[in-house]
Amino acid sequence: MPALEVKNISKTFVEDKVKVKALDDVSFIVEDEEFVCLVGPSGCGKSTMLRIIAGLEKADSGDVIFQGKPITGPSPKISMVFQLFGLLPWKTAIENVEVPLEVLGMPKKDRVAAGMEYLKMVELEGFENTYPHDLSGGMKQRVGIARALALKPEILLMDEPFSSLDELTAKTLRDLVLEIWRRKGEPPNSMVMVSHNVEEAVYMADRVIVMSPRPGRVVGEVKIEIPRPRFEHRREPVYFRFVDEVMGTLQKGNHKQ
Repeated sequence: MPALEVKNISKTFVEDKVKVKALDDVSFIVEDEEFVCLVGPSGCGKSTMLRIIAGLEKADSGDVIFQGKPITGPSPKISMVFQLFGLLPWKTAIENVEVPLEVLGMPKKDRVAAGMEYLKMVELEGFENTYPHDLSGGMKQRVGIARALALKPEILLMDEPFSSLDELTAKTLRDLVLEIWRRKGEPPNSMVMVSHNVEEAVYMADRVIVMSPRPGRVVGEVKIEIPRPRFEHRREPVYFRFVDEVMGTLQKGNHKQ
């Protein structure tokens, strides 16, 4: 059984009294222990697809199957890292990490212990009592990652998590996320990331799913057969071959519209 199965998802929004179809019959699977990346042009419904998987949006038709059942709402077993951090400005770093644990009814002592554990995991030990306005962009995203991981999810969703960061910070966080994901026997099991950066997708994913311009459809997928850790292979011809293959699939998707 796949870790996640997206089956024939379609979604339409109403903008200024006009119906706009965001997703059209989207289907794909995420295997156990797999890192999948969705790429496509802006407005193709990538982030909408991620929110449907997270249970934050409802599809007009189709299902997302997790553990044999359709997703009907948010689940602590599927957590999400947002593009713009989503931190509560009146709460400290550790209090932000504690928020979903408090919602689940975890006792305060256990929440604090979990918060400290995951802030340490994302290398923010010593900043637990710092408020978001005193954190850099990269540090805010580390808090967001810690908050998502604190739920010990089976699937971690990431919506363009590095796009608002400078490249050096983004590179550091990409490697940190991959290091956390590859720890044996620890959550998350599988990951789904949305990105508009093809090189980032090839660097991180086992498989890249390519979507067309709006309405978003799956126009192809590319399996990235590069050994990990990939920082050792970023200047090799095989890396650029996969980048070119994903770019070629994107361009074909554009021409089909």
